[in-house]
Amino acid sequence: MTSIVIPAHNEERVIGRLLDSLLAGTPAGAPAASAGTGSGTGSGMGSGTAAGTDIAADTGTARPDIVVVCNGCTDGTAKEAAARPGVRVVEIPTPSKHLALRTGDEHARGFPRLYVDADVVIGAEDVRVLAGALNQAPRLLAVAPERELPLAGCGWRVRAYYRVWSRLPAVREGLFGRGVIAVTEQGYERIAALPPLMADDLAASLAFAPGERLVVGGARVVVHPPRTWTDLIKRRIRAAVSTAQLEQRQARTASETDTAAEADGTAAEADTAARASAGVGEPPAGPAAPPSARTSTADLRTLLRREPGLLPSVVVFLAAAVTARRKSGKAIRDQEFGTWLRDESSRQG
Repeated sequence: MTSIVIPAHNEERVIGRLLDSLLAGTPAGAPAASAGTGSGTGSGMGSGTAAGTDIAADTGTARPDIVVVCNGCTDGTAKEAAARPGVRVVEIPTPSKHLALRTGDEHARGFPRLYVDADVVIGAEDVRVLAGALNQAPRLLAVAPERELPLAGCGWRVRAYYRVWSRLPAVREGLFGRGVIAVTEQGYERIAALPPLMADDLAASLAFAPGERLVVGGARVVVHPPRTWTDLIKRRIRAAVSTAQLEQRQARTASETDTAAEADGTAAEADTAARASAGVGEPPAGPAAPPSARTSTADLRTLLRREPGLLPSVVVFLAAAVTARRKSGKAIRDQEFGTWLRDESSRQG
């Protein structure tokens, strides 16, 4: 049975449009994901109540198993979510997406499992397509839908920025920036082991090798972009800070790995000497560089060679990048990785 976990912090204005879209594909009278499914509330990790324990078969007409985790909400998010049939609501006092995701895992009933941001829109059929992709390809551990960016109503600089951003190879191929990721049970075990990070979707995407992840063309999610330049810069500052945090974490992990390797250096040197003496071949390669989704100047040059008309948009893209880098510098230096600069212009239900 497919489960959907939705972390939500003060998303009263938009949680309804997501839940209505998820439930719209369920015919009236379709069985619920479990008998007596209802809303529940709790006060912490693993707390909360959910009526019913019998799990129905995961059919195309069954209501999806949806868990909304309201974390530190001070608005009507929980009330909005609980008003939808078949939606279980769990409330925790701490405003933490990481804690909300893990709390959702405590209550979710099955796999494949989708993690969906409250401010995007995805339909029931798209959920079925993603689940089907995982069920049909054992090599895949994680998938995500194609993203749609409705740019009508956005300022011209915002539109120019996304004309470039949406064409970048890492953006097109990565699972991040979509607000939705679906995983198998094995994929869940991998992302559940990740530490709390601001760039949770980027970290989740990079946790899977290219052959283990896929952007599924038959599924779509609507990701509402910021409408104003100011809100775009907020997003880019957040991205710069969260990427720095992730890279620092990767560097620490690599350093710990190197330390462990040095402790075994004598054995490695002996193995190298033995291989050279026996003519067996090259020694094993050292650790690979950590995966990254940063945009390089080579990416932009390639893009311009292919589409020269994008030059004005590339200038805007670079302006946003430089501004965000400058404004994120203090937070990175001070290790301020807990401040979430949220844009409100994209949250218009």
